[in-house]
Amino acid sequence: MKTSLYAAIAAVVLFGLLGSVYVVREDQTALVLNLGRVVRADIKPGLHFKVPLVETARVFDRRFQILETAPERYLTLERKDVSVDFFAVGYISDVRAFYRATGGEEKTANERLAPIITDSLRNEINSRTLQQLVSGDRNDIVVKQLTAINEGAGTLGMHITDIRLKQIDLPTDSEVIKQVYERMRAQRMQVASKLRAEGEEQARTIRASADRDQTVLVAEAERDSQKLKGEGDAEAARIYAEAANRDPAFYAFQRSLEAYRTSFSDGNSVIVLDKDDPFLQYMKSDR
Repeated sequence: MKTSLYAAIAAVVLFGLLGSVYVVREDQTALVLNLGRVVRADIKPGLHFKVPLVETARVFDRRFQILETAPERYLTLERKDVSVDFFAVGYISDVRAFYRATGGEEKTANERLAPIITDSLRNEINSRTLQQLVSGDRNDIVVKQLTAINEGAGTLGMHITDIRLKQIDLPTDSEVIKQVYERMRAQRMQVASKLRAEGEEQARTIRASADRDQTVLVAEAERDSQKLKGEGDAEAARIYAEAANRDPAFYAFQRSLEAYRTSFSDGNSVIVLDKDDPFLQYMKSDR
């Protein structure tokens, strides 16, 4: 009988000890509830004790968490419809406020945090054109609204460190996509026309330079040829003069033969001259 009593007492004591001890890891934080009322919060990592049956420990993850929501539709400055998909990165900054606002449920926290982020982003997106939204710096959109978002997230005991826009889609049930494609095509055509104009200008410059170089080369070649020809003619005249000075009679005879050859080269020429004409002197005699 005593053994059973001792065993029951030991079991109660053991149960009480187990119910009074809880562990908080390095990546966690905790709070203690006394009959549903928060009595201790932001408990540091380690081994801790609580009153069994009366106090309850709630442990929460204090690492960075990712909040993902369904894509939200917004209107741009020119009243064009876009669908924006984003996710937020944050953590529990005040576990007491987090528990009071959400009952310690992460799903409830996400449901209450999503409208805060979407409303803040709507203010920024509504002030931008579609082109600014698509081609601009997306981080600039987030930075301008992060302070306002954290003011609302602070009431939930959370702090948002970053928001990333994953994708910006154009709705397929409107003319926005067609207008964007037309604008992109016009921009590409403008760039292509500019490149073609620059290419044609460079081609004209190259052709003009080549034509100028050609004219200079031809002029220099003509000048050099005329110079060489003049030098050749002068040298030939010198040689002829030198030959004529050595034997004038032979030189006259040779010139007469060349004249005969030239005059009667075709074989049908007829020349009517006086018999005493000097042109015929070497046909009568070689002297």
